[in-house]
Amino acid sequence: MKTTIMVILCCGLAIAMVATPGCEKKEGGEASKPIEQVQKEVEKMDVDALRAKANKIKDAIADKQGDLEGIAKKLKEFSPTEMLGDDAKKVKAEMDDLTKAIKDLKAQLDVYISKLKEKGADVTGLDI
Repeated sequence: MKTTIMVILCCGLAIAMVATPGCEKKEGGEASKPIEQVQKEVEKMDVDALRAKANKIKDAIADKQGDLEGIAKKLKEFSPTEMLGDDAKKVKAEMDDLTKAIKDLKAQLDVYISKLKEKGADVTGLDI
């Protein structure tokens, strides 16, 4: 019985790891993009382009937060003993990566919102 559960958990983890890289392609922003580069890019954009990009980033953040909730649920399924194993460490690492990506995307969103405010645009609905 325990072997069956471990096989199911490993298969689920493998599926999640394969599916996660595919999610990055639909991101509104590149989480790894340096904030300095984002700051340079917003200087060239008009209000409509800024708003469109901010909405894409906001959607990407929401997607990643959903992924993070799913990973947190997986982590809770591990027993205390399993938490010390490699599978749990991989899930924790994936959780850390998603948390960093969300933080980076929020920083990018803040740049877009600041630029929109600077241009006098309405930023209603862009906050997380």
